[in-house]
Order: sequence, then C-alpha cells, then structure tokens
Amino acid sequence: MLSEVIIKSWDDLSTLELYAMIQLRETVFMVEQQCAYLDADGKDLKSHHAMIMSDGICWACARILPPGVSYDEWSIGRVVSHEKVRRQGYGKVVMKACLEWLRNQGANAVRISAQSYLIELYKTFGFVAEGEEYLEDNIPHTEMICKLI
Repeated sequence: MLSEVIIKSWDDLSTLELYAMIQLRETVFMVEQQCAYLDADGKDLKSHHAMIMSDGICWACARILPPGVSYDEWSIGRVVSHEKVRRQGYGKVVMKACLEWLRNQGANAVRISAQSYLIELYKTFGFVAEGEEYLEDNIPHTEMICKLI
C-alpha cells in the first residue's frame, strides 16, 4: 500500500497534483455519488491539501481548512479515496496525517461534516457527533468534533 501522505498549501500544489486531486473528487462525489454541487467553492485556496499520489494518480486526499473558513475550529473535508484502493486504509492514512499535521499546528479541535454512514469510522479517530443529522447535497451528514488536546 502506498502510504506517503504529502501535505501542501494551495500555492505549493503542482498543476499535476491539483488536476489529479480534482479529478478524484469529481469522480467520487459528482459521478459515483451523483451530487451536483460546486466543488470549486473558494475554500481550496485557503486550505492545505493532504494526498497520496503515485504516477500522476491521486489515490486519496483531503483538505484541511483553517478556522473561520467552514467552522470556528479547524476542519477537514473532501476526504476521498480512489475506487481501486477503497477499503484498503488509504482514507484512514490520510485522516491520521491530517490530524497529526493539525496537532503540530497547535490546533485544539477539528470539526467535520461527516457523511452519516461514516460516523463509526470517524469515532475511531476520536470524533464525537454533535447535533442532528442533516442533508448536504441530498446525502445525510452529521457534524462531528474531535478534541486534539
């Protein structure tokens, strides 16, 4: 399994990394999950991006958003893995790397909008569900928080 996670700011992404990351997100979220939404929401420009790349393919990625962009706390979003490596731990490796990076930044907590079917997975990272389930892009989501200290 590939496991080297690269974390870069928007400005440091290569055009190949950006293309591969966007291609993966669109393939999974828009085509597989059939969600019509604006992926280019402006938040990527303010984010750091975690990815596992090999031979021009993005196998898994996530974006790390600073406080004030999505929530008052740091946030992790757009967590996704390529269909060819699903259930092989790539998403978990990316999440662990994001959480470690956030700890190194001195973050106290991280908030996510989790697809509800993944609540149990996020609990393994220390996330706790908050509030009621809601629809985001017609998919059930639940807000979750993880205290890092």
